[in-house]
This record gives sequence, structure tokens and C-alpha cells, in this order.
Amino acid sequence: MPARFPLLALAVALVAAPVRADETLVSPQQQAAFAEWLNLYRAEATARGLKPEWLDTALSDVKLVPRVIGADRNQPGGSAKPIRFPDYLASKFRGDRIPHGQRQFAANRDLLAQAEAASGVPAAVIAAIWGIETSYGRVLGRYDLPSALATLAFDGRRRDLFTRELDAAVQMVGEGRVAREAMKGSWAGAFGQTQFLPSSYLAYGRDGDGDGKVDLWGSQPDVFASIGHYLAKSGWQPGEAWGFRTLVPDGFDRSAVAAAEPPTRCVTPLSRHSALKPAREWRAAGFTPVNGSWPADDVVMSLIEPDGAGQGAYLVTRSYRAVLGYNCSNLYALSVTLLADAISLARAVASASAVAPVVAASSLQ
Repeated sequence: MPARFPLLALAVALVAAPVRADETLVSPQQQAAFAEWLNLYRAEATARGLKPEWLDTALSDVKLVPRVIGADRNQPGGSAKPIRFPDYLASKFRGDRIPHGQRQFAANRDLLAQAEAASGVPAAVIAAIWGIETSYGRVLGRYDLPSALATLAFDGRRRDLFTRELDAAVQMVGEGRVAREAMKGSWAGAFGQTQFLPSSYLAYGRDGDGDGKVDLWGSQPDVFASIGHYLAKSGWQPGEAWGFRTLVPDGFDRSAVAAAEPPTRCVTPLSRHSALKPAREWRAAGFTPVNGSWPADDVVMSLIEPDGAGQGAYLVTRSYRAVLGYNCSNLYALSVTLLADAISLARAVASASAVAPVVAASSLQ
């Protein structure tokens, strides 16, 4: 942040200390620095084209929330806290994630089919995103979104990102798309049953029920249509399944299929992918599907071993990469696609105890 903030250095030093999960108090110094930042944000947002009355409405009662900063700095799976895929998958599939997902898939079959027809994305994949993101609409988050986004923009670790998202949230409220009091979501600024960020809502939100609004909190048609549209725009290939777990042939030379150029987007996850090669070449090399079947010979696939060579492998298509567009993490994308496979099974899972063999079958051990 520019040096024109005389109080910001003090505020950053204060919030840099570990933040307890139950901490709610804000020091006078922090509050003063936040108020100063908020005034500058309003001025700069107005210069970017946001209307003053939009800002007045959207930023009413905005507060600094220290626990948001603590949550942002203690996310699992980063370099400081690596997590192996079997452990991640077990955490995502615990409880009734699969059996409840199968019930929801059946109950919403017609609406999901409509979203699939409009987007080309399989109904089960749309349902799996819904399931992973919000446990099928049961966990939506209770943070005040403008406050959470303003806190993260003020804190500065990802200032540009959250400043853009705060701008988008102001636009949502200012244009009357969402009522100010309805702006509730996660500490990271995602909201609704899709867990879209505000910019994604503006870009990909779809009115699935024809009422002239996009309600991602309460309208299932809107939720499913928006997830499908997002994945379609992210590169899902109609008629092309995501891929499957595979057995790697003994002695396979991984260097022979290394990607020639480093990725330019979603860099760390895609760096774990091999070059894209036609399915026929992988089959000829001796790869064997474990939980799927081969696509057409000319469908390109890449090899991914999330935890390293010899610890479980997948061959994935361009459609899989569309799921990375939703959340740039191989652990996330594999969990979504494996959940989609599980909830679309013809025979319903009778109890949560059935999760264990599914996780075991997908394990990278």
C-alpha cells in the first residue's frame, strides 16, 4: 500500500500477529487505519466508475473483521500445510456427502437435466460442485460479504483481487441485483450455493427460473444454470468425460511425456500434468483404467499424480481442466469429479458407512 497511509503500517503490524479464531475486538489503531483505507477506497472506486450512492448502500455498516484475516492466513493445503490427496478426499467425502448427494441428484433430476442441456456439462458434475461447495446448499456462510471483502482488501495479502471483488459486490448491490441485507457468505467473499465470488456472479450468473433475477442463495434453477455456465465457459467439452484413475505401467518413463512448455494459468496444479496426448497413445503405452473407460481415440488426456510418482495416477481430459477453472486445485478438481461419479451411480448408497470403500477405491495409496 502506498506510503500515503500514515496509519496503515501500524495496522498491518498489528494484524500480522496471530489472530485467534474467537477474536472479535478491534483496537483503536486498527479501526482508525481501516477507516482511512475505506475513505481512500471510496474515492478510488468512484474514479473507477462506481456511483457514490452505490458505495453508500453497499458499504453501510462495513466493519473490519480480524478473524477473516486469521482464516486467510491459516488455509490448509498450502506450502506450509501440505495435505495428501487421500486425506483431502476423506475430508470431503465424510458424513453423508455421497448418500445425500445421490438423494439430491434424484430429487433435482429434471432441473439438473435442464442445466446440462443448456451448458453441455453433465448433471452429475453440476451436482458435485454444488455438493463440494456447500454440501448441497446446507452450508452457505454467515459473514457480511462487504465487510469480509473490505477486510481482505485492507489487509493487503491479495489486495488487488479483493479490491476487484469488493467493486463487484458494490455493483451487485448498487444495480439492485441483490439486497444489501442478503449479502452473506464465506470469510473469503464467496457466497450462495455456488460459492461464486462477486465478479463470477456478474460474469457467469444465469437466470434459470426465468424470474428476471439471479438468486444463488435460494433458486435451484439459477444455481444449477450458473454452475453449468461457469464450467462451460471454463472449457468443459460437451460429450467428453473428465477421465479416470489409472494404473501406470511398470517402468514407464514419465520424462517422455513431460509438458514441453510451462503452464501460463493455474500454474502450480497444471505443472503436475503431463503433456496432452491422444487417448490411443496412453492405451498403447499400457495404461489401464480403474474407475472409468477410454474415451474416443483422439480425445487428448494428461497424466497427473497429485502426490508424486507411484502414489496414485489419473488420466484427465480438457473437461477436467474446466473444473480447475472453478477452483485451481487438483485436490479439489479430483474430489469434484470422483464425487460426480459416485452420486450418479444407479444404486443409492444406503448409509454414510459406504463412503469408506469409495475413498479407498480412489485412494492414491
